[in-house]
Amino acid sequence: MAREHTRTYFLGKLARELEFRGFDATLRADPPSLRVGDPGARLLTETVDCVPLAEGWYYRWSWGEVVESTTNPAEAADRIARILGPIP
Repeated sequence: MAREHTRTYFLGKLARELEFRGFDATLRADPPSLRVGDPGARLLTETVDCVPLAEGWYYRWSWGEVVESTTNPAEAADRIARILGPIP
């Protein structure tokens, strides 16, 4: 149960960073994950979760690749925004 609370805490921090950048971020409860989308491109969404690895907790894409450490939610949000955001 403590692990689920930890995931929810870290995902909540990421959600705030993404919302600050103009993205929709919906926290799902079971299992804890974050549904992220660009409001201008409703069909383009991604699910991000977080997992404990040997070096600490990390945000992870739905296909398993690490996004960034949970110690740096701002950098994680920047990386997600570069992938899901509008093409410049």
